[in-house]
Amino acid sequence: MDDDRVFKALADPTRRFLLDLLFERDGRTLTELESSLEMTRFGVMKHLKVLEEADLVVTRRMGREKLHFLNPVPIREIHDRWIDKYTAHHAAALLELKAELEEDR
Repeated sequence: MDDDRVFKALADPTRRFLLDLLFERDGRTLTELESSLEMTRFGVMKHLKVLEEADLVVTRRMGREKLHFLNPVPIREIHDRWIDKYTAHHAAALLELKAELEEDR
């Protein structure tokens, strides 16, 4: 299941850090990403592979370089399926409370 891959990818703090780096500036090389972490190039490559398998990172070749880009769609799908539906009720209740409190003024 794709959700399982996304949750597995997001469970690791190093992979979340890599996603944060790509959020700040998309299109980074392995060397750029590696320079922000205290681990081997091979270690970073393993983390990027997990992110690619979860479709959270997509790559594109530009000449000799392989650029990494954040794909936020799987995270949004997780949000819509697992988070949004649980928060909608609470947000509606807060709006109702606000309206009631403003009526009492």
